[in-house]
Amino acid sequence: MRKKTMIAAAIAGGAVITALVAGPGVAAVVQGGQNGQHQQSGQAQTPTGHGRGAGDQAGSPSGGKLMGHGKAGGQGAGRGSGLDSGSSATGTMTDAQRAELAYMAEEELVAHDLYTAFAGLYDAPVFNRVANSESKHLEAVRNLMEGYGVTDPTVDHVAGVFSDDSLQKLYDELLAQGQASQEGALAAGRTVEKTDIEGLTAAAESATTAPDAKAVFTRLLEASQHHLTAFGG
Repeated sequence: MRKKTMIAAAIAGGAVITALVAGPGVAAVVQGGQNGQHQQSGQAQTPTGHGRGAGDQAGSPSGGKLMGHGKAGGQGAGRGSGLDSGSSATGTMTDAQRAELAYMAEEELVAHDLYTAFAGLYDAPVFNRVANSESKHLEAVRNLMEGYGVTDPTVDHVAGVFSDDSLQKLYDELLAQGQASQEGALAAGRTVEKTDIEGLTAAAESATTAPDAKAVFTRLLEASQHHLTAFGG
């Protein structure tokens, strides 16, 4: 499974500077193992995607369990792309792969929350549309976590708050970049999608003992490539 990465983003002289930095390992929490779970204060929110990906009409996020009924960036990222809700895993994963799966779920929420925030600032439909696609991505990853017995770190998610420190830093820096201008927000979107593409490519290649996970990662990779194009990449 891929090494976790984060992006340190800064704005210097009007240019966005990004650097991939290896992040620390995230402990896998397998059902039946540790019961402690990070609790966040404030009102819990999880995205509910009823819209479609880039180029289609977007829905709006609301509280409750994620329920996606569209296509992600022109590619289905939920149904037909791996495990359906409640399905059993068809392969095996190492503890490191399970940890990476949990990290991937929070990564999808970083993208969702950023794009939702930018949608509230700018009259550019792409942000709402891709935010709803990210909801579909999260649904697919959640189904995999359920099948492989990984505790979902995104339960009771509060928008903009993440349990992984590197992802929290990434969100805060890209949010500030996007709040500066619409072009900054589009650049932040490109940064997120390029990082997702790199990670999903590595994840798909390493999922040799988990064909269902490989199928999901491959479909999410295709969707992320569409998202990158939608942001001008």
